[in-house]
Formats: sequence, structure tokens, C-alpha cells
Amino acid sequence: MSAAEIQELVSKASNLISLPEISLRVNELANDPNSTAEDMGKVISQDPALVVRMLKIANSAYYGLSTEVDTITRAIAILGTNKIRDLVLSTSTSQAFEGIPNSLITMQDFWHHSLYCGLLAQILSKKSKKANTESIFIAGLLHDIGQLLMFNQLPEKSHEAILLLMEGTEDLDTFEAERHVFGFDHMQVGAELIKSWKLSPVLQECVEFHHEPQKAKDFPVEVAIINIANAVAVMADFDSMSAEDEIPKIDPRSWELTGLSKDDLPEAIKQAQKEISEIESVLFPS
Repeated sequence: MSAAEIQELVSKASNLISLPEISLRVNELANDPNSTAEDMGKVISQDPALVVRMLKIANSAYYGLSTEVDTITRAIAILGTNKIRDLVLSTSTSQAFEGIPNSLITMQDFWHHSLYCGLLAQILSKKSKKANTESIFIAGLLHDIGQLLMFNQLPEKSHEAILLLMEGTEDLDTFEAERHVFGFDHMQVGAELIKSWKLSPVLQECVEFHHEPQKAKDFPVEVAIINIANAVAVMADFDSMSAEDEIPKIDPRSWELTGLSKDDLPEAIKQAQKEISEIESVLFPS
């Protein structure tokens, strides 16, 4: 499938799956060095429901603030514009896919894996000290977003790819099975969706190359961190973190680029497991 055909797939879904204008504006402000907390507060305040969600998250046990945060401007001042941007994009993205027909995966399972990957990426990026940590949580959260679009728009072929992955004689990764069936993969679809939302280039590259970090051009360290975090999160999904050799297909260059090693994983996994229930309950309430 050509790039034009992938663009058409994303374009067809744009009426069903789109981020609110407020979320896109918040993202722009977070990337603007001249913007202020007041500027972002004014934008978020246009959506009362979003204000309520942001204040609920800011006052959650996850952040453990000593005093109650009662205004969105104060929440931005305390948590920072990048953290607020991440929270807005997280809630907006999950809501964008609410009610979208999908018979191949539960949304709870999808967002649990995605959130775990995001938390691990954030923790590992701090350990690495080589990555720009500002967008790494969102990169982890959105790394598989193309799968949701494919499940919705092309469910029969998606099911075929899953069967090939499960029953095939070859030792295929998910994206390789997709290429056999579709001629493209969820990384390409996800990157095109990120591009259509006008999100940052680092997010686009992390989504597009998280299974093939050697192809990253501008943000190789960030992509390598998502490569590691996703592999570990996949194993966590199957409760298979007992053996080091069971961590699947981490590109050896990911360790080199990030300066991380397998010895860094146990502590990161422990921290992510501690954090995920609390943040999951406020970002994706059932």
C-alpha cells in the first residue's frame, strides 16, 4: 500500500476519530516558549468538562500535592505546561476512540498496555539522561494508536493478521504479520494519524519506528526508549517478566543509544507497576 493509500485510510477515519480543537491548541501552547500558564488556562477553560478532569487528576493521590488545586491556572503552575499537555492529550485521545466499533481488543486492555508503556518510557528516559523527556510519556501512550484505527476500519484483515501472528510457522512480530496481510503496518498508520493531528515530530517518529528504531533519523534515543518500553510492556501483558531472555525483540542498538541495560529494568518495572493503577483510574475511569 502506498503512502497515499495510508493517507486515505486516515482521512476516511478523521470524521470518526479526531482530537478536539482545544487539545490541539493546548499542544501548540506547550511548544510555544512565549506562552504562559494563563494562556493555556484560558484555552482549557473553554471546556468545563476538561477543567473538571484536569483538576481531578491534579488533586489525585498520584501527584500527592499537599494543598488542594482549585483552579486550572494553579494546576498548570504546579504541574507545568508539558505535564498538563500530556494529561489533556491522554484524556482527549482515549475519548476520541470511545464508542468506535472494535471487536478485536478491549479498550481497557489497549489503554492499559499503552499507559504502562508510557510510564515505563518516562521512567527509563530519566534513567537514560540522554533523551528529551518532555514528550516521551505521550509517545509511549500513543505508540500503538494505528492499531485501533486498523481494527476499526479494516477488522477482517486485522483478524487475519492476528491469526497469522498466532498460528503462523514463522516467528513474526506484529508489524511483520500486518505487512504480510495489508502491505503496511500500524506504525505507518499511527504516524500518519499523529501527523494529521499536527502533533510534534518526535511523537511521529516514535510511533513510526518503535519496532524498527534503526530507521529513526531525528530522535533515535527517544525511539529507542519506546522500543525498550514497548517490549517490556508486552511481556507484562502476559505476566512473562520472570526471565530476561523472554523480553522480545529489543533492538541491540536501543541499549547502546540510551545507555541503558537490562539491569535497569527491574526497578523501572516496579515503579511503573506502582504508578499505573492510580494514574489509570484518573485518566481512564471506567
